[in-house]
Amino acid sequence: MFYYIVIALQVYCIYHLIKNRNPYYWIFIILFIPAIGCAIYLITQVYSKRNTEKLQDDIVSIIHPAKKIKDLEKRLEFSETFQNRVNLADAYLAAKEYQKAIVHYKKALEDDIQNDVFVIKQLIEALYKSENYEELIVYAMKIETLPEFKKTRTEFLCGLAYEKLGDLDEAEKHLKQIDERYSFYEERVILAKFLLKRDKKEEAKEIIDEIYIESQYMTKENKKRNRAIIAEVEALKQEF
Repeated sequence: MFYYIVIALQVYCIYHLIKNRNPYYWIFIILFIPAIGCAIYLITQVYSKRNTEKLQDDIVSIIHPAKKIKDLEKRLEFSETFQNRVNLADAYLAAKEYQKAIVHYKKALEDDIQNDVFVIKQLIEALYKSENYEELIVYAMKIETLPEFKKTRTEFLCGLAYEKLGDLDEAEKHLKQIDERYSFYEERVILAKFLLKRDKKEEAKEIIDEIYIESQYMTKENKKRNRAIIAEVEALKQEF
């Protein structure tokens, strides 16, 4: 538990120093002497009687997402606005409470005045995570002609939903839209495996080879972030 508290404090301190444009040398202090560095930063840069309560709330919300949800529920109860409802739905989605997120996204979409493309995209994410593929397709069709849909994760999820429903041609059409070089590595690996299942070995091989070549030029940070994907690509290369 102590480890997670320290991580939360580091996240908060770095966020605070960037937001308030404090000297960047604090980052090294916070990262290399975590507990002591965070304590020194909080005492010298953040602490004051008037913001003690806010600091406590921010840290608690990082450690306990349930508190953030409860606060957002109270805010929506006090003021039933479009944005308050979407914020609560987003919090439910982040907390993997997909059914509750779906309820609030749908309620928000009843407001015809607001620009609802973002809400539909978030709803599609929640519907996919809750395995409600048929309804996902219904909402995807509402925005499929918009640039916010094309070549995005939302279209990719639409393709996966079609695959789950057995419409493989439609699935392939949407999944292939995500095949952009130097991006969407995980999604492209999924696409390659989808093509393998359809006996399209050459197309799958081309994608895997491209990702492998791209991985050779990644920065250390990108390699670390995509370590699992790179390992999977190297394993898949052995199958060809």
